[in-house]
Amino acid sequence: MTNALEIHIEELRSELRECIDPDERREIEVELELARAELVVIIAEQDRWLKAEPPF
Repeated sequence: MTNALEIHIEELRSELRECIDPDERREIEVELELARAELVVIIAEQDRWLKAEPPF
């Protein structure tokens, strides 16, 4: 799971480097930020730093 997400992040970074349209650039930046946040959560869950279960 993390490998595919890491590849997706690298692809977004590449797109961002090549993008010149401001609107498209912002969309890519948002998607990149969300992907990075998702990766952090997945890693935290794997390292047992975070419980994805509700507290009840």
